[in-house]
Amino acid sequence: MNSLISVIVTTFDREDALDAVLRSLAAQKDRNFEVLVADDGSSPATAALISQWKPRLGVPLLHIWHEHRGFRAAEIRNRAILKSSGEYVVFLDGDCLVRPDFVAVHRRLAELGWFVTGNRALLTSELTRTVLSARLEPERWALPEWLVQRSKGGLNRLAPLIDLPLGPLRKMRPQVWQDARSCNLAVWRSDLDRVDGFDASFSGWGKEDSDLLVRLLHAGMRRKDGAFATGVIHLWHTDADRSQVFVNQKKLKALMQSSRVRAERGMSAVGAVDD
Repeated sequence: MNSLISVIVTTFDREDALDAVLRSLAAQKDRNFEVLVADDGSSPATAALISQWKPRLGVPLLHIWHEHRGFRAAEIRNRAILKSSGEYVVFLDGDCLVRPDFVAVHRRLAELGWFVTGNRALLTSELTRTVLSARLEPERWALPEWLVQRSKGGLNRLAPLIDLPLGPLRKMRPQVWQDARSCNLAVWRSDLDRVDGFDASFSGWGKEDSDLLVRLLHAGMRRKDGAFATGVIHLWHTDADRSQVFVNQKKLKALMQSSRVRAERGMSAVGAVDD
């Protein structure tokens, strides 16, 4: 796969983390990609940061924003998808740093009929503060440095930062959606169009990414595992408001008992919302 990749980075009012994420994207070995920041209603400080990065990122950088009215990650991702130009879309959270081969590895793993789920290593609050305040670049650290940090309890696990050639083992869980998250997920744009993107009818945090994966499976797509290849470095953050998780779980359960493919309120609804 040699065509343009669109990296969609979701953010809300966390300029220090977004700055580090954009820095890590600027260092990618593969340069045939664009970045779209899907901004869920941040203050003008985020727009100012993105403007500073535009001339120095080295690839196209777009800022997609809508007014903040609670947690609306699904809708702002849909808006970013509609503005994207790539045939392949990689979703990334605005607090997940990527190693220099991140885009290149996702390109290598891309395969028609499959979406790729990556994993993450979560840093502690203390190490996150150190990384951001001292402007460290953990995305460039080699395994010995990570071993030191793990021995100090600075991250929850090492596995996502170890590279292994799994080959056919990557297709061992073709219909399993559990434990996959949109903080590190790659999907063909044509498949996103087929399922109408994320479902913005999910209210608040939780399960909107699982909903997308289940509908992709309903549409005939299969899961390819990006573990030990595409792992990202997840900066610590406080937990989001999870008061709507129970309601969202009920919606997800209903979807699993059906064969529905398209979102109840997906990309096709964005224009209607704007009108």
